[in-house]
Amino acid sequence: MSKKNLLTYQGLQKLENELQDLKVVKRKEVAQKIKEAREQGDLSENAEYDAAKDEQRDIEARIEEIEKILKNAEVVVEDEVDLDKISVGCQVRILDCEFDEELEYKIVGSTEANSLKGKISNESPVGRALIGARVGDTVNVETQAGVLQYKVLEIQRSN
Repeated sequence: MSKKNLLTYQGLQKLENELQDLKVVKRKEVAQKIKEAREQGDLSENAEYDAAKDEQRDIEARIEEIEKILKNAEVVVEDEVDLDKISVGCQVRILDCEFDEELEYKIVGSTEANSLKGKISNESPVGRALIGARVGDTVNVETQAGVLQYKVLEIQRSN
């Protein structure tokens, strides 16, 4: 039994668009590169041919990876997210108790996580600790640096 990939609708759209681009545009581009490289003759020392074949392998691997994610995808309908407690699809504002600093995160499935864009996975230590917490709750997060404490200030729908 493979695990479900939790995705927001936005994350699902992004993956479907990438898959379409890879299948329709990138496959044709790399096929053309391979054809042009073949026309140059001897393939044994043809760097363009080798590079094009490597690119083709990468594209096919990514297509396979996306199809596997989509096959096991479970879309979180953000409009139906329960705002009483934190779950995937919520936007949360929390207070880092140690540094007295407010942080804002969107809780997403692991395939969409991107800490630089404020999207943390429900499987990450912070995400796992926050799931199920309510406004006013303080959660403890076990990290390599010790235990961090966060207080939940606000739960809202992400836009």
